[in-house]
Amino acid sequence: MALVKAADPQTSSSNASRYCRYHVFLSFRGPDTRKTFTDHLYTALVNEGFRTFRDDDEVERGEGIKPELQKAIKHSRTSVIVFSKDYASSRWCLDELVMILERKRRTSDDHVVLPVFYDVDPSHVRKQTGSLAKAFARHQKSQPLQKVKAWREALAEVADLAGMVLQNQAHGYESKFIKKIVKVIGDKLSRTPLSVAPNLVGMHSKVERINFWLQRRSTDVGILVIYGMSGIGKTTIAKTVYNSNFRIFEGSSFLENIKEVSQQPNGLVQIQTQLLSDILNGRKMKISNVSEGLIKIEDAMSSKRFLLVLDDVDHMDQLDAVFQMKDRFYPGSKIIITTRCARLLKAHQVTEVYAVETLTQKESLELFSWHAFGQDHPVEDYVEYSKKLVDHCEGLPLALKVLGSSLLGESICLWKSALEKLEAIPNGEIINKLRVSYDSLQDDHDRNLFLHIACFFIGKDKDYIVNILDGCDFYTLVGIQNLIDRCLVIIDGWDKVQMHNLIRGMGREIVRLESKEPWKRSRVWHHKDSFKILTEKNGTETIEGLVLDMHMCPTNSSLNSNEKVLETNSFSRMHELKLLHLSHVKLDGCYAEFCTGLRWLCWLGFPLDSIPTDFPVGSLIVLEMQYSGLKQIYKGTKCLPSLKILDLSHSHSLTETIDFSYCPNLETLVLVDCTSLIYVHGSIGNLERLMYLNMKDCKSLRMLPKNICMLKSLETFIISGCSNLNELSIEMLRNMDSLKVLKTDGIPISELWLKRSSSILGSLPCSLVELSLWGCNLSDDTFPIDFSNLSSLQRLNLGNNPIGSLPNCIKGLTRLRALLLNECTSLKSLLGLPKLNYLDITNCISLEKITYQSSSSRESSAGFGCNYNLVEWEYKYKLQPIGSVDAEMINLLGLCNLLESMEPIRMDSRYNSSLKDNPIPVQGLYQHGIFSTFFGGNEVPGQFSHKSRGSSLSFTVPLLDNHRTRGLIVFVVYVNAGYGSPIIHHNYSSQIIVKNKSNGLRGAYCPSDYGIPGAGEDMIWLSHWNLDDQLQGGDEVVVSVIMLSGLLVKELGIQLVQVQQEENYNMMTISTDSSYDDQIWYNKRLGDSDEEDKREEVFSCFVCLPDEEEAQQDDITVATTTGSNNSGGLRGWKVLAVCFCCPVGMKM
Repeated sequence: MALVKAADPQTSSSNASRYCRYHVFLSFRGPDTRKTFTDHLYTALVNEGFRTFRDDDEVERGEGIKPELQKAIKHSRTSVIVFSKDYASSRWCLDELVMILERKRRTSDDHVVLPVFYDVDPSHVRKQTGSLAKAFARHQKSQPLQKVKAWREALAEVADLAGMVLQNQAHGYESKFIKKIVKVIGDKLSRTPLSVAPNLVGMHSKVERINFWLQRRSTDVGILVIYGMSGIGKTTIAKTVYNSNFRIFEGSSFLENIKEVSQQPNGLVQIQTQLLSDILNGRKMKISNVSEGLIKIEDAMSSKRFLLVLDDVDHMDQLDAVFQMKDRFYPGSKIIITTRCARLLKAHQVTEVYAVETLTQKESLELFSWHAFGQDHPVEDYVEYSKKLVDHCEGLPLALKVLGSSLLGESICLWKSALEKLEAIPNGEIINKLRVSYDSLQDDHDRNLFLHIACFFIGKDKDYIVNILDGCDFYTLVGIQNLIDRCLVIIDGWDKVQMHNLIRGMGREIVRLESKEPWKRSRVWHHKDSFKILTEKNGTETIEGLVLDMHMCPTNSSLNSNEKVLETNSFSRMHELKLLHLSHVKLDGCYAEFCTGLRWLCWLGFPLDSIPTDFPVGSLIVLEMQYSGLKQIYKGTKCLPSLKILDLSHSHSLTETIDFSYCPNLETLVLVDCTSLIYVHGSIGNLERLMYLNMKDCKSLRMLPKNICMLKSLETFIISGCSNLNELSIEMLRNMDSLKVLKTDGIPISELWLKRSSSILGSLPCSLVELSLWGCNLSDDTFPIDFSNLSSLQRLNLGNNPIGSLPNCIKGLTRLRALLLNECTSLKSLLGLPKLNYLDITNCISLEKITYQSSSSRESSAGFGCNYNLVEWEYKYKLQPIGSVDAEMINLLGLCNLLESMEPIRMDSRYNSSLKDNPIPVQGLYQHGIFSTFFGGNEVPGQFSHKSRGSSLSFTVPLLDNHRTRGLIVFVVYVNAGYGSPIIHHNYSSQIIVKNKSNGLRGAYCPSDYGIPGAGEDMIWLSHWNLDDQLQGGDEVVVSVIMLSGLLVKELGIQLVQVQQEENYNMMTISTDSSYDDQIWYNKRLGDSDEEDKREEVFSCFVCLPDEEEAQQDDITVATTTGSNNSGGLRGWKVLAVCFCCPVGMKM
């Protein structure tokens, strides 16, 4: 989750430190050391050039600290506290000490405190013994207890800091001691926080994981790479984590702009010189060459735990230099590298990788607003334009800052004009920053490949692009990988090539700057420019690719008309044109010399009923004519020797295919929604390279060529929606040895092959990985006894079929990972499911129960909804009448005397909205280790050690020898106050939020079913949480409740379940239903990876809360969660501190 913060406290402190008036503030007791040790120390500090504050007033002060002293402490970089024997006898010294430590805490350790123990032992200061004991005996009589307590705490705190002891470090020689103090101060002042821009937004979530990695103690030398596109905030993140952590290392260095500096003459030596200086705390040492630098750096680095940040590394040799030195780093040292080059991530010595993501919409708007308006939200009249500009930036911090700053204080008219300009010409400052990655590509091959993709192929399938551009003399696969390495493109989860909007704009701007005249540019993608070129017939041989969609041309243009017919000779001078994309374009004339070198022709809405015989297609690799007017592809024959992809989808007039013997290299054939197609040429069986065949929704097609079974390379075969097929032989399917994906959705198999459907399904090729039989009218008796022939099947879609239970044949599919059963309205049970990663039961309205073969299925994700009758889902959910709940749970919650008196209640459910229509008996709900029940009334059963009349309470877990906290019982009394009541309304579901302040664990439980009291009536929510030792003795815990709008919390209570394993205690053993005891709600720790939060799951919601307790509830990000492998309830444990109301036979 991303936590939005307007300004990071660390940033504020680091910026403030640069304006400090003093380097050192001296705190001492005047009568003890003013004219001796402190005077010598002051002189030594001043002689070294440190601006030092010393209070020269020897007169006793009044009750408080003088204002000038307060200011001096506030504006000093460091404080040196000289502890002498009688230091603690002065209340003014002690007040000074408290203020110094407050300054240190307030600035996140930016203020350095150095305790100097002159003639007193640190342990006496820590424990207030020796001479300090006498002083505090006097203070105890004359000063308020609270003030004395604060003084004691301050002394204990400062004594634990790394300090200097006269007897230990200089054997009592004051001059040597003073020299050491001055050196330490110099070392600390030489290590200053870096300058970081104010108004950082979304930074907390980004640095949290890296901070955790840096602060984790280890003897290994760790290397972490921060990776992302230009302008995404890599350097800012690195600076922020550096500022937060550099003081916990003995040495540190931040080397900025490695790429830029290394390209300068003797650049690597400059970098080494800076690093060596940082290691030696500012001392300069001459380096003649890189090899000498490596030796000197290795020698200096080996003696201290070091933090090294290398910013903007872009070559492997730069990283290799680090790896060569890694073994010489002192154990526990850390190295952070920022880069745009993904190839560096593959280095085997990299231990951690952090890929920086773009900002969310909310974060983007806030960051933009800080720069455009000086506040965290847009001014009212500018909201619409602000959102449009934010959308344009797609979460890139650099762009948000640049555009926001450029529009600060400008009028609405100028904002509108700026937005219109951006749509045509990108912002130059942003483009120059982003172009660095483009310029760093190793050759023109990769640059031209990038420009082709930016202009024509964003969002296209990677293999599709490879086919086309390989035919244009590119080495596309390796080129795309180079673009990925430079963060210029990504491959998404669907194998599509994607590009950030601003990166695309940068590429197109590079092409636009080739010439002022569009016809002299290498690529033309702007429809207006293309239309003008073709109308004026001034195309040139420079043009390699062109796009024209007549529907995208300005409607008010005098040149434009959707009925305008252009001429084929408009292309006659474009001898280098290889990529052509036309939409709704009509051409008149002879095609003999029309784009003879085309490799890619995509012509949507091709108007003719057949392709002209003089149309040059010999070089075509991809021919797409979706939504065409074709009735037949050619009249006569035409050889297409290079053609690999043919797509004629939605050509509703097409009645027959071509003779495929004239396109022997065809690999992909798409005929989707060709509703008039009745004949597929028999030569299709001779296509030895055909891998993909899609004839979905060819509703007039009645038969397929019998030799289609000869397609030995075919991997994907889709005939879904071909509802009139009356012949599809078993052999046709069985003999397709390479077939991996088969989709026959909507074909009534049981009707097509009466009494033979089970044998059909049992004869499918064993190579299948995905099978879709959605809406094939399959009933329980349609399936074969087993699917042993489908041992490789991973995805099975049986949705919208009249099955009543899980077919037995599916239970043996050991490799099955996804099972889709959506819209199976007759389905009542799924018993014995194999291990799955995903299960879809959406709209299975009759489904009641789900079980699995193995407990490893706890972690599966699911799609669900409208499951009105579902009462049990193993490992996830179980709803049953309270009278049927395990007796031990009833006893534990103190409910056994109340069962008979419980009145029916109305409930609401995430799955069954009909529950709230009529009262039902009180239910028990098991979900992920939590048992809940809701019933009317306000008298809470049992005894609760912690109660609150509000919706929140805090408590400390008691420390008991040989005991553990294994559970938590929570009660909530709430009332239906109605929407007219003066309470805060919100969109959150009812939930209990728990935060362990001692260890950073926090989370929440949102039940899927909950009770709804009548107007003005009270209701009790009683729940038992299986925590599995997540709370330890001494932990400080906060529990709070949010109820659905209209429901108001009246009382909240907590009782801990603490247990021991000793058998001789006369205590009861409590068991819960172990099938629902996953410990999932409490699994989020500060610094943990967020990857697990991205997985979809069901029933129980995990809520990550912001660190600031005062943060608004609308900053809560709700994510679904998964179960863990923990199980077993409380069996075998003895239970303390719970009230039992009647003896019940207990299970062991």
